[in-house]
Amino acid sequence: MTHILTLVAGERARLAPKLLETLGAALRDAGAATGEINWLAPNDRACDLPFAQLADDRAHEIARATLADLPVDFHAQPVENRRKRLLIADMDSTIVTAETLDELAAEAGLKDVIAEITRRAMRGEIDFAQALVERVAMLADLPEAALAKTAANLTLMPGAATLVHTMRANGAFTALVSGGFKYFTAKVAARTGFELDLANDLAMAEGRLTGELQGPILDKDGKLNALQTLSAERGLTPADAVTVGDGANDLPMLLAAGLGVAYYGKPLLRQQVRAQVNHSDLRTLLFFQGYLAEEFVSPAEDS
Repeated sequence: MTHILTLVAGERARLAPKLLETLGAALRDAGAATGEINWLAPNDRACDLPFAQLADDRAHEIARATLADLPVDFHAQPVENRRKRLLIADMDSTIVTAETLDELAAEAGLKDVIAEITRRAMRGEIDFAQALVERVAMLADLPEAALAKTAANLTLMPGAATLVHTMRANGAFTALVSGGFKYFTAKVAARTGFELDLANDLAMAEGRLTGELQGPILDKDGKLNALQTLSAERGLTPADAVTVGDGANDLPMLLAAGLGVAYYGKPLLRQQVRAQVNHSDLRTLLFFQGYLAEEFVSPAEDS
């Protein structure tokens, strides 16, 4: 079979036999040939449905219509080059559960004000770089202790460390590329196992934020450039990469990658990115690449 449709059930859900029969029949009605189901995880949680003689975008449409509002994530793709050799991930609301700038703003009593600007920027309603400069300026004179407290309270998304460790164990290079701040990405990368982290630098003087940034701003173009550069440095192309993110700032790198995944994405991403995770966790990126659950490398923090 030339293509694969992967299904991953959300928490406390399962892939019922009747659902799989209905989906297989719908694919065949559209002209596809289908193969035997390959289970990727126990308890009917994740499986591959091989098919041929049908374009993957058409299979995606059929899966979306068949699954409707069921808590199931899915992705149709060619079998060739399915396992990726480069992982590039956004950090805020992707690898960690929070928006770090919003949490830092809470230390200054400005969370509601700054979170609203963040929300609009992540939805693509306002310019990211302008919004970043504006928000950082509002945090002038905040002590470094506030950054340390914020970093200590960050929670990893379920499956984050497993995603990174499993891909590294299978030879992939992993990078955390964030429009947030190096202060946080360095710590999150160390916790999860990313080999490289790229982000914006906060300017500090005498242990306090100056309200300015150091160096060029890492925005959506910077993320796309990171994908292109890291691929080229390893003799790869963006087709060999999996990228993941949730906001408008991630859109170019998601669209350019071989497997770009919108993780609980903002509306703009849900409209434009085909591979989506809306019901399960980051381990689904491994299932999309054909990993079996028994192949996962799960650190204690993810177990």
